[in-house]
Amino acid sequence: MNAIKERILGAVTVMNDSDAERVWKFVTENLSPRSWEDIEETVPDEWDLKMLNDITNDPDCREFITQEELLKELDLNL
Repeated sequence: MNAIKERILGAVTVMNDSDAERVWKFVTENLSPRSWEDIEETVPDEWDLKMLNDITNDPDCREFITQEELLKELDLNL
């Protein structure tokens, strides 16, 4: 996070609810909304192409476990 974002976050953290509402209103009314169409499309590089190939052809890329199984395997039973 850059310094400006940290300053904004710090300011919002200490302001009262009324001021926070005013800031939120400013954000929603003055900053342009973003959508999936705003994301720049890029050409996959070698690494991306390898991952896409692995997804299709490597059977290990189709093995899934539950969160509970993962935590147990990592000995992180919370």
